[in-house]
Amino acid sequence: MKTIVIGTGLASALLFSTLAATQAYAQTSKLATVIKRGELICGTDNTKPGFGYMNPKSGRLEGFDADYCRAIAAGILGDANKVKMVALTDKSRFNALQNGEVDVVFFHTTVTATRASVVGAAFLPVNFYDGTGVLVKKADKIGAIADLDGGTICTTQGSTTEAVWADYIKGHKWQPTTQVLTYQDLDKLFAALNSGRCNAMTTDKSALVGWKGNAPKPDDFDVLAETISKEPLAGFVRQDDHQWQTALTWINYALIQSEEFGITSKNIAEKAKDPNPDIQRFLGLDGDVGKNLGLAPDFVQKVITGVGNYGEIYDRNIGPDTPYGIARKGSLNDLWTGGGLMYSPPFR
Repeated sequence: MKTIVIGTGLASALLFSTLAATQAYAQTSKLATVIKRGELICGTDNTKPGFGYMNPKSGRLEGFDADYCRAIAAGILGDANKVKMVALTDKSRFNALQNGEVDVVFFHTTVTATRASVVGAAFLPVNFYDGTGVLVKKADKIGAIADLDGGTICTTQGSTTEAVWADYIKGHKWQPTTQVLTYQDLDKLFAALNSGRCNAMTTDKSALVGWKGNAPKPDDFDVLAETISKEPLAGFVRQDDHQWQTALTWINYALIQSEEFGITSKNIAEKAKDPNPDIQRFLGLDGDVGKNLGLAPDFVQKVITGVGNYGEIYDRNIGPDTPYGIARKGSLNDLWTGGGLMYSPPFR
């Protein structure tokens, strides 16, 4: 598309701005497309226990990220089950979105400047604060990351972890014999660790805890205490659809705000009777929040009924009563009222 400069000054700038806005709004938003289709297509992983993993017993894709896919379906279509989940890899997740294979991606993905600019991902609110860690076999007696100098470290292709380790090795002036090998997905990565091909498996700590907890003998493995990077994780959409991004952003916030209000999948009917104007507006019983977002007035109620609030999703998939037991209380993933970073802007 050619850019045509019409005159100079404020008038021409306003004209150009108006033409650009007209072209943008002339495009059909993904929101309308998904509503018409009656099904959300959500890209996620199927190799990360606790986040996106095919349960061999139920034949159902389960996990924290999978439930976020269901939350979006509930908010847009009123039904958490109206979602088709497409299994992606670290390497394919961005192309799948840009090519239109999926509508949104929840894939344990780190928010970075390059991904938000060069790659063209429009990130939704951070839903999990993580960091790069290391999983080792207990029998190898590796007690700290420094013990891996000169060894072989394995991670997934197309992940931020590759760059993190390149910087770490260079910054710590490790031996030239230190190797970083990459594999397509975590299944192959874990197999490489088990076979002795790698001295360590590295990715986000939450994923490592998932693999340890899901192993036949969890006590055979250790997740080292050290964390070597910041990895804020979030879902993402394409950058060319502001309405779609905005709608999904506020569905994400609804999960956090509902927990702050104490609204759960079990008590939502009772909470709807609360005269608190903030809760009435939040649940779509007053005001035009849903309408302004292009959603049903009661979209928040559909989300909470379908998947629960943020805390319910967390506890169900990775919390203390799961094999992974990822602590939340007092962590960055706690609500802001508990000293964490989970915070929603007001629904008004």
